[in-house]
Amino acid sequence: MRFKFSISFVIINLLILVSVNVFAQQKPNVLFIMTDQLSAETMSINLGTKFIKTPNIDYLASHGVRFTNAYCANPLCVPSRSSIFTGRYPHELGIQNNDDTLIDPVTFPSMGTIFTNAGYETGYIGKWHLPYDRNKSETHGFSYMSNKKGNGTDSLLPNYAKYFFELKREKPFLLVMSFLNPHNICQWARGDNLPDGDIGNPPSEDQLPPLRANALPSKNETDFMAMMRKSIQTNPAFPVGDFSDQKWREYIWSYYRLVEKVDAEIGKVLNIMRQKGLDKNTLIVFTSDHGDLQGAHRWNQKTVFYEEASKVPFIMSYNNGKQLKSEVFVQSGIDIIPTICDFAGIPIPVTSKGKSLASAFTQISQVPNRDYIVVSDKISQGAPVNGQKLNPEGRMLRNKQFKYWIYNYGVQSEVLYDIVNDPREMVNLISDPNYTTALKNCRAQLFSWAKEYKDPFIKYLVQ
Repeated sequence: MRFKFSISFVIINLLILVSVNVFAQQKPNVLFIMTDQLSAETMSINLGTKFIKTPNIDYLASHGVRFTNAYCANPLCVPSRSSIFTGRYPHELGIQNNDDTLIDPVTFPSMGTIFTNAGYETGYIGKWHLPYDRNKSETHGFSYMSNKKGNGTDSLLPNYAKYFFELKREKPFLLVMSFLNPHNICQWARGDNLPDGDIGNPPSEDQLPPLRANALPSKNETDFMAMMRKSIQTNPAFPVGDFSDQKWREYIWSYYRLVEKVDAEIGKVLNIMRQKGLDKNTLIVFTSDHGDLQGAHRWNQKTVFYEEASKVPFIMSYNNGKQLKSEVFVQSGIDIIPTICDFAGIPIPVTSKGKSLASAFTQISQVPNRDYIVVSDKISQGAPVNGQKLNPEGRMLRNKQFKYWIYNYGVQSEVLYDIVNDPREMVNLISDPNYTTALKNCRAQLFSWAKEYKDPFIKYLVQ
């Protein structure tokens, strides 16, 4: 009788161990896909297929949750990426432009460290531009790294992903896929060779996409923005000051081709996942570090607060789910880490400033919203104006109806747009007496945010 009890006891405990092990293996994988310089609207699910086709990004959007009011932390590579991978605001990190600043990995642990410490296998493939030593895994936490010496080319990344997916493991994984395109539009505008391959010559004028509806500067544009556009375009890195309307249309055509190139590489990664049977239990998060202006208000590249640069695509897909949309405000720099931690059952870091969006998969109406989001920037890439090198820093606030921004330089450093009624930001309302109350509310919201998050820029704000 005692022998039978012992056998039963062993069997029960084995079943418990097996069930616990199976449960552990069923924790979701996370695939984080990030492009470089992709604007929120620039995919065919938004624009139609006449001038651009992005079937793979569209697939994620059609089988997941698409957040249509997502903004980056800073419309520039390094500060945006640094924010995404730490979940902290750029001003907390002391990073507002593209430099080689390294941060303390203990004070500011990265996404890789957080997931490694939680029992995940972690990998990073592609462009870096993060404030950690890429060659020292103890600083960033990613155990598998590809192409450590540079950013590489996008066409190589799917094979690196295939290798990572085929590694034998008993743990769930977090894999970052960091693609470079459509960033090659910067080289195209300068007439340089494209790092990820040629895209051919633009077609005849009648086959080109149209100019952007906001191709001209805003009405009542501030002296500051006009001055900074001139400063930027005097830099040989931004040689678009003399672009004709046709040249801008060729720019847009070329930008679309580069978006299609990265979409194709993303498709290869998704196909490999399906072949390996990994698509059923992998959360896919898709975004971009910032957008591209594409000739809006006669600007190219990024850096400024206009929608084309600061608003980003943000899609979450799991197990080929149904299509959902949400208009809640997302701040990609601070919301990604809480979201993927929450989804994976990992405690959200106590230092996190963001909100988890994981509830979108269970009840979309319960996704937490906020009254506004804040974006920062520092325009440091311009040429001197009247012999003076300018490095103006600014803050932008976007609430339910308005966008307000302010810089620490210029005679008129404030801007106000009614985004609901003027989504292309064509009329600056900063001096319109009919919007005095709206302006005061925006100023108060931004001041309140700066005070709460101890932003030193508060000294430049208008109370």
